Parts: sequence; structure tokens; C-alpha cells
Amino acid sequence: MSIIAISRGSYRRGKVVAEKVAQKLGYTCIDRDLLIDEMDEFHLPEIKLVRNILDATSVLNRFPHGKERYVASIRAAVLKHCQKDKIVYHGLAGHFFVKDVSHAFKVRIVADLEMRIKEEMEREKISAQEARYILKKDDDERRKWGLFLYGIDIWDSNIYDMVINIGTLTVDNAVDIIINTIRFSCFQPKPESQQIINDLALTTQAQVALFEYPNARVSARDGKVSVSLKAPLDQQETITANLENIIKKIDGATDVDICLEPYF
Repeated sequence: MSIIAISRGSYRRGKVVAEKVAQKLGYTCIDRDLLIDEMDEFHLPEIKLVRNILDATSVLNRFPHGKERYVASIRAAVLKHCQKDKIVYHGLAGHFFVKDVSHAFKVRIVADLEMRIKEEMEREKISAQEARYILKKDDDERRKWGLFLYGIDIWDSNIYDMVINIGTLTVDNAVDIIINTIRFSCFQPKPESQQIINDLALTTQAQVALFEYPNARVSARDGKVSVSLKAPLDQQETITANLENIIKKIDGATDVDICLEPYF
């Protein structure tokens, strides 16, 4: 079955769309907060509550190579779920992780600004001016977050299969459009697209497991994990043994190829 990745920005109805799609299809609905709860290293309330790029940088800088570790960890968690298919992921940049997977339907949910302002006023009991400021700031920060972490502009329509504007269209209209679209043959899993998911998932799991070697280049194909790394000659035997030991513990890793290049 298909994978549905919904980029929903700060507009709350994107979440409602995702949940309704999952309910109607019998799919599992996941989001970033759920994935963070499953993590060991980044299971931090501060990560969930990040509202601006300065806060994000501050939190991630607590960890060596924090930005890279966080992205790899989130990517690994998303892809692990996607291996099972029947997944609706909603969040800021889930489509980024499955951009090369043909049976992943990538959708952006947007909404009329005036509608969002009205709802923000009612929800927070604030003026139109205050609501407009909050929404503009939130949109800007989410855009910066996407650029900072993933190097993508979430407002670029070219990175989605479809952009749905909820205004004239309702939430239920959006749900029906998504469900009808994933029935097209182009969004049905094929052996080659499932292989891409499996290879991506194993690659990212290996990257996370090998973060004590942050400069290692990692790839995976058909269960074989390949690692290349520069290392001093007198440490190569020890490093090779350590790399092999780490990779053999990863689910789905059936073979390993280590290539160590000497420092010059």
C-alpha cells in the first residue's frame, strides 16, 4: 500500500486531514512528536516545544554534530515506519525523507491566511493584528527550520506531488482527494520502490549507529552495508572490528563492507 506524507505547516487542519485519511484507510498515523517519544537520544521536551530557529540551534548544539544526528535519527524513525507501508506521516518535512520513493504520495496542506487569522483570534482570544503577527512569525520560523535542518524550502510547490488549499475546499474534500489519488497505479508499491525504502532505512539506521564516526560515508543495498572512512594506519584493524561489530547488530544488515583510507 501507499505511503502518504503530509506537510502541514502551522495550520492545525493539516493534522485533522492526516488523521481522517488514516482513519478512512485503516492506516497508521504518525507525527514528529510520536517519533521523538520513540527515540533515546532526542527524547527531550525541548525538541517538541521548539518554536524558533535560535531555540532549535541551542538545543541541538548540546550534542556533538547535533543537527546531523537529529536529522539522521528522525529520518531513520520515519523510514522504519514506512517500511511497513499503510502510513500517514504529518509534519514539517516528512516528504523530504521519501522524496525518491515512487509509492510515497507527498502532499502540502495550506490555507487562506484570513481564515487562519480568524481561527487564531477565536482560539487565543486575541486581536486580528496579534493573530496575523503570530502566524507570520510561526510560518517564517518553520520555513527557516526546514532550510536549517534539511536544506529545503517547504513553500516550494515543486517538492510535492500535490498542494491542497483548504478554503473553498473543505477538510473532507481534501481527505477524499488524497484517498482517490493514491489509488492511481503510480502510487502503488513496486518491488523496486520497496527496495529503495529498505535500502534507505538500513542506510539511516547504520548512520545513526555509527555516529561515533561522524565522517563515515555509509550506504546500503540488499542488506549489505558499505562504510568508507579515513583512519590512521595503526588504528585500522581496531576500527574495522568495531565497525563490523556495530553493523552486525542492526536489524536487516546481512553483510558489511569496510573500506578504510589512510590519513596522509
